Amino acid sequence: MTLSRERGFFAALAGIFVCRLIAGSVLPLSADEAYYWLWSRHLAAGYYDHPPFIAFLIRAGVELFGPTPLGVRIGGILLSFAASWFLWRAAFLLNGEESARRACLLFNLTLMVGVETLAATPDAPSVFAASLFLWALVEFAHSKDGRWWLAAGAAAGLGLLAKYTALFLGAGAVLWLAFSPPYRKYLRSPWPYAGAALALLVFLPNVLWNAHHGWATFAFQFGRAGTGGFSLRYLPDLFGSQAALATPFLFFAVILAFAALSRQRNDDRFLIAALIWPALIYFLEHALHARVQGNWPCFLYPMLAVAAADLKLIDGLTGRWKRCGQVSSRLAAPVAAVMLAAVYAQAVFGVVPMGRGDPLARLLGVGLPDMLQKVEALSGENRAGAILTTDYATTAWLAFYAPPSMPVAQVGEEYRFPDAPPLPATLAKRTLLYVCEDRAGRRNFDRRDLIAAHFSHVEPIARLDRRRNGVVVAEYRVYRVTGPKGGPVGRLP
Repeated sequence: MTLSRERGFFAALAGIFVCRLIAGSVLPLSADEAYYWLWSRHLAAGYYDHPPFIAFLIRAGVELFGPTPLGVRIGGILLSFAASWFLWRAAFLLNGEESARRACLLFNLTLMVGVETLAATPDAPSVFAASLFLWALVEFAHSKDGRWWLAAGAAAGLGLLAKYTALFLGAGAVLWLAFSPPYRKYLRSPWPYAGAALALLVFLPNVLWNAHHGWATFAFQFGRAGTGGFSLRYLPDLFGSQAALATPFLFFAVILAFAALSRQRNDDRFLIAALIWPALIYFLEHALHARVQGNWPCFLYPMLAVAAADLKLIDGLTGRWKRCGQVSSRLAAPVAAVMLAAVYAQAVFGVVPMGRGDPLARLLGVGLPDMLQKVEALSGENRAGAILTTDYATTAWLAFYAPPSMPVAQVGEEYRFPDAPPLPATLAKRTLLYVCEDRAGRRNFDRRDLIAAHFSHVEPIARLDRRRNGVVVAEYRVYRVTGPKGGPVGRLP
């Protein structure tokens, strides 16, 4: 690589990271990010939806930068920097310097990484742990030093503390040893088993937490497997979502590279295909019964980037496949850059006014601070003691953006916040406000029936909305609530 191309690579990478930091600072939190921030206020070894890595990561960021969007997100953004280095090193050992830089750039240009490592969700530490796991195994393959399995085990344990999908990477490592002739002998070595034992030791706190909480997270996550009847309608959604999140030309290059790698079992690069296969089989099977959410395969993207950047695989193809691969390789980076820039511009500026049809504006808390000023005014007029909510998204958003004078109490989903204190009886006896999103035909948002089961009077008093550039993004209803029935209701997360 010439000096000018080397400088261009570092400039491009620095530009991506700067944009990620700026977007992380100025974009309002999504409901899920605010939800995980609530977890970070009550640190534990586990939670209803996911293991605890993200809660501890957010807590560290908030300690440094305060309860701000950047404070919530900085941990995941920094982990994306580290993941990029692990990815670069793994690709360098497998394919050389040119391929390593290309893999690092493609990895950071995908919408999956550009969005999921910006957002404070379990996907950010999951991608980090996957990159660390890949790097450790490649170092082992390069050096034949069994101690690298301990690093891989630590990475696997951290991955399990982020998301249980790290189990697929462990299965991929076993597949690699079993089906790669040069490495099959290491199944008789103690090092892979020592790494597995270390992974279980790192993961043990979450296992113990689940054992004391009715196996809540295990039941929630593993209960998704095998649900629903047979259907082919979810397969196009699976491939379409990944083609968009990987960006189209990169996705096509990945398919060609993955097919080639799967046949090269005597090559160290077979490790990449082996780490992908178990998750791919599961996601294909799941898509025959139910939808695979677009972010679920995020932990595979370090391997996908390394595969797509391996130009030697493309050169090894013949005929039209080689020509298609070469075109995809040339267009992958520029097209991905344009798509990522467009998504960031829409998220930050709302370039295209779409109102309720803008998925980014609905996903992010756009317009919430302005709407909460009106809620605060209603609270003052009614001398309300607290705000009631009945869905975790509204709970999290209001808890993050509402002033301290407006405590938020969750009713109906208290199982999500087992460590949060109950709403004090003194507050329950005062006038309360119930706030819920108004979505036509979606009763799970407006649960005034649930509130009425615990309070004598539930009276509608206002309709509010949140807006972007003057266009309505979402609407909310506000009810005045008085007359508690029975004991305390709700928790203060």
